[in-house]
Amino acid sequence: MVNTAILATVKAKAGKEQAVEDFLKGALQLANKEEFTTVWFAIKIDASTFGIFDAFANDADREAHLAGPIAAALMANAAELFSEAPDIKKVEVLAAKLNS
Repeated sequence: MVNTAILATVKAKAGKEQAVEDFLKGALQLANKEEFTTVWFAIKIDASTFGIFDAFANDADREAHLAGPIAAALMANAAELFSEAPDIKKVEVLAAKLNS
């Protein structure tokens, strides 16, 4: 069951769109190591806007993720890759369909 989530969006600097896409694709290996992360998606919204949506069973798991390696890498690369600070929102899951 998932109850909490994160919806994060980032805007790539001009000319850094492919680097942001590659960075997000590479983060999948880190997400796969997090047993408490129920679902994790890296998404492309438009040519320069990207996002991450991930969901968790509870707030403690969400906080552990926010303190983990993906968030750290995101913030460490923000100045180089993004035209503005990442927009990270803590959201609640109202309903979900998950196939196992």
